[in-house]
Amino acid sequence: MEAWTSERWERERTFHHSAFSAEWLVAQREDTISICLPARNEAATIGPILNDLMPLLEAGAIDQVVVVDDSEDGTADIARALGAEVHSQSALCSQLGPVQGKGDAMWRALTVLSGGVVCYLDADSRAFGPHFATALAGAVATPGPVSFAKAFYRRPFQTAAGTSPEGGGRVTELCARPLLQWLYPELSGVRQPLSGEIAARRELLERLPFLCRYAVDVGLLIDVWREVGLDGMAQVDLDVRQNRHRALSELGSMALDVSGAILHRVCDEGRLIESPRARFASVHSASGAGGFGAQVVERPPMERAYAAADEALTE
Repeated sequence: MEAWTSERWERERTFHHSAFSAEWLVAQREDTISICLPARNEAATIGPILNDLMPLLEAGAIDQVVVVDDSEDGTADIARALGAEVHSQSALCSQLGPVQGKGDAMWRALTVLSGGVVCYLDADSRAFGPHFATALAGAVATPGPVSFAKAFYRRPFQTAAGTSPEGGGRVTELCARPLLQWLYPELSGVRQPLSGEIAARRELLERLPFLCRYAVDVGLLIDVWREVGLDGMAQVDLDVRQNRHRALSELGSMALDVSGAILHRVCDEGRLIESPRARFASVHSASGAGGFGAQVVERPPMERAYAAADEALTE
């Protein structure tokens, strides 16, 4: 049998969202599905997103819609009014203190997500549609070897002068993809390694650690590949995703998180002499940029956290 290469994977495990309609998902899925939206001050977008997701719940295409919130702008109130299940990020696993960014929120959310398949979607998308959920969940919740699916899309770039059809995803193209091509060439076919839209089997997610802040997406990508290989992974074309863009000066901490995550995983494998954590911590301390290093927490696999909690209860 032909070996799995990045070229073969991109050819055989790349799907378009049109292959996974809501009706198809209702008829074909073999597992329950939870949709999770980590949100922080997304009052402008959470309503339209939930207006697309809640009918899927009523139609039986998905089983749970959860917003884990860390907002001060009324995002939670909007989500509750539209019927979503809402939890405070820091109230989940509250013994750990305040939530440490997106990755920590995703990890803590596993404690309230009931589906056998978990689909994480970003809460700031302005060009959303129900296909974000049905396509990603459909690639995983139906019969077949795929246990992890990641989205890709075209990202228009908005400026005061107008919108260009391409140009978003600067950290992806200038940092994440070049580093992955050098250090993890098997993943070079992944078109959006930093996309926040993924679906995975719950039992897989519970076996993996979660890096916090912006490091989570590329960290999970590498860890999933090491756990299930290319055969268990897929990517799904969602066409277009529009979100707010940060100024170039604000992208440095994200790039440090992403590059630090990749280098730390390389160090785990013995391919670096020492972990980059201390180095990044000193860089951030000197620059005031924050990001990867001492300020970033890596949560352990949730199955290990459950086991530790059970052990504590029996002592």
